[in-house]
Amino acid sequence: MAKIITFTNQKGGVGKTTTCAGVAGCLVRMGKKVLALDLDPQGNLSFSLGADGDSSYTIYDVFKSRADIYDTVQHCDSCDVVPANILLSGVELELTSMGREYILKKHLSTIADDYDYILIDTPPALSILTINAYAASNQLVIPMVPEILSLQGISQLKETIFAVKKYYNPQLEIRGIVLNKYSPRLVLTKEVEELATKIADMIDTDVFEQKISGSVIIAEAPAHAKTIVEYAPRSKSAHEYMDLTYEILGLEKPKRKVQKLGRGRPPKNKPIDL
Repeated sequence: MAKIITFTNQKGGVGKTTTCAGVAGCLVRMGKKVLALDLDPQGNLSFSLGADGDSSYTIYDVFKSRADIYDTVQHCDSCDVVPANILLSGVELELTSMGREYILKKHLSTIADDYDYILIDTPPALSILTINAYAASNQLVIPMVPEILSLQGISQLKETIFAVKKYYNPQLEIRGIVLNKYSPRLVLTKEVEELATKIADMIDTDVFEQKISGSVIIAEAPAHAKTIVEYAPRSKSAHEYMDLTYEILGLEKPKRKVQKLGRGRPPKNKPIDL
């Protein structure tokens, strides 16, 4: 039975898709069977992992009972993907039946035994799509960036999460908050990190020890339809995502050998002993 992890924050631009794709790549690298499910009408996760959201069945067809979820799974190079497209934005108005909060959970239960992990990328809004993801999930991971507006998004998210735990999914766990575009040199970063820790206490969770630094490599990987561990496996960013994945799973981080640097060239005026 797969563990279902949703990446969520109603604030846009905080790295939900990037974190979801990064963790998916790390889990595959660890030998796990992974399904990445795109629940954002923008379809950014689908694009990032090389899935086709235009000429094939998508998660929208599942919500509309036009296709089984097995029909939507695409076997991409990085992992299996259930894509999304802009049609998904109409689901809020189109789904009016009783039990609409459990549609995704019902369909995922038919495919959960085929995977170790199912990762869900959610839209930057508190909609029926978000509630479906929460109702189907075991854990939530909340990405954010060190900005005040990002913190505000988490505080507003709190009420929705608690409501879902009360009425739809009592077992839902907030696994933690991950800080993206992290730069410890900035004063604002430290201030926001302190506030994030206080908010984490309010929602009974923690800020992950592993932070994700800003890097151009992270932005480049989706253009090649690769996860960060595929695109630049020896990069600092790949190591950060791998360590974050271990932390999300509650496992001890791998110990890496520290590369010892040489002392550099000798001064020009100093003779070299032969």
